[in-house]
Amino acid sequence: MSSVAKLALEDGTVYTGRAFGGHGETFGEVVFNTSMTGYQEVLTDPSYTGQIVTMTYPLIGNYGVNEEDLESRLPHVQGFIVRELTRVPSNFRSGGSLDSYLAEHKIIGLEGIDTRALVRRLRVRGAMTGVLSTLDLDDVSLVRKARSSPNIVGRDLVREVVPPATFPWQDGFNSAFATELLPARPATHHVVALDFGMKWNIPRCLVQVGCRVTVMPGTASADDVLAQRPDGVFLSNGPGDPAPLSYAINTIQQLAGKKPIFGICLGHQLMSLALGAETFKLKFGHRGANQPVLNQRSNKVEITTQNHGFAVRLDNLPSDLEPTHINLNDGTLEGLRHRRWPMFCVQYHPEASAGPHDSSYLFEEFKQLMG
Repeated sequence: MSSVAKLALEDGTVYTGRAFGGHGETFGEVVFNTSMTGYQEVLTDPSYTGQIVTMTYPLIGNYGVNEEDLESRLPHVQGFIVRELTRVPSNFRSGGSLDSYLAEHKIIGLEGIDTRALVRRLRVRGAMTGVLSTLDLDDVSLVRKARSSPNIVGRDLVREVVPPATFPWQDGFNSAFATELLPARPATHHVVALDFGMKWNIPRCLVQVGCRVTVMPGTASADDVLAQRPDGVFLSNGPGDPAPLSYAINTIQQLAGKKPIFGICLGHQLMSLALGAETFKLKFGHRGANQPVLNQRSNKVEITTQNHGFAVRLDNLPSDLEPTHINLNDGTLEGLRHRRWPMFCVQYHPEASAGPHDSSYLFEEFKQLMG
């Protein structure tokens, strides 16, 4: 029989449900994701480091987990909340249950709460710090812990997920993505990918358009990057607040104008900061596989996968930066390019995984930018 687990928010709200997966106590920023599928990709996306994720779709776990859909070696969420956990997964690709996967990695799960009420509270009040526990079930104590836990703003979470050393990407390409791009081509360009918490499908997509990829820690210097003699530099996604990452911002400033640069998600924010823009924290962020974005250059709408809690300010962009993509839900900036240098970036995830492939053309554009 499942044990009791509780989630306490810093505003004093407490939710009581059933525990699954691991046991213990954890804290993090409580956020929500609106995707109907892709929970395994969510769990293993390093961008979720420091966060307790709530899925808005009510039934989660029905197709189990498998080795092919991992976006990193381990799950990175601090906790996982669902309305109802599937007890018997059914899919020919399934290698185990979500419950056993979270238990193996000691990630606490909570089910049986009113996730609609929780999400509504987060939308009204904004994302909040919370404590998820199977040990301490005293409401007053848990709320006190939530209020005293570190806030995600101002923390450098990237250092928790960067790779320890430089290495060549050797995982090939994602065959499930091959219908959206041409079949994988011989490598004609060398890309250095600065890894701030990179999803694996990004280098797979770069390989698929004909790039050889060298992955370097996001803490690498500009001299380290240029010593690899790349044709272009990629800036990856990653967790948390971009503002405290002065080492990354400095590296990008020193690379600007010297090599073509393409950034995604946190990479978009870091490139923007390096070029003189400002970032701010969104009220509850964009997380899901159904975010509409207008490409202002083509006037086409793209349905995109997103996962970010910070954004770049649109109203005071430096004159050298041209907005290229806008979120149609709230009007926030989703992409920009430099008017003189070969640099562009997007806030959303064109590599999808899991999600729509509307924006896969961006990898082709990066290759073309490299000549």
